[in-house]
Amino acid sequence: MNLYKSIMLGIALILASSLNSQAQDYKTLYNVDDSKIALEGYSAVSYVDLGLAQRGSKNFKSEHDGIAYYFTSEDQKASFEQNPEKYLPQFGGWCATGIGVGAKFRTDPNKFLVSDGKLYLFLYSMEVDALELWKKDEAKLTASANKNWKKLQSTH
Repeated sequence: MNLYKSIMLGIALILASSLNSQAQDYKTLYNVDDSKIALEGYSAVSYVDLGLAQRGSKNFKSEHDGIAYYFTSEDQKASFEQNPEKYLPQFGGWCATGIGVGAKFRTDPNKFLVSDGKLYLFLYSMEVDALELWKKDEAKLTASANKNWKKLQSTH
């Protein structure tokens, strides 16, 4: 193999490795699947501004940090684009109670809380209503989740 081909092969391997690690980063930071759609398609603006879990539409789509967000209207999309930090779910959209106890759990988009202007999502199953657990000790779990999130952002 000549030098040119060796260099090109090396670059290709480095790029492939880089792309693979970037693909894993979004799964580490955000509660999304391969579709990279946040909040299972529910509108972050509806949660924060209206206190409602409303499914958005791909017709009103915006991207932030490589993740797609859907909204119910052009106005909601514009609000998000003007100030995405206001609407982003805490802890990458993972279950807040789970983060509080040091683990990442998927969430039910209908189990949420907006507290102090921040959106929190929660696991709900037949065995666990994480939102109710959060409400019982919100201050302690919030402090614990904020501390744990720093560590959990780097783990899968």
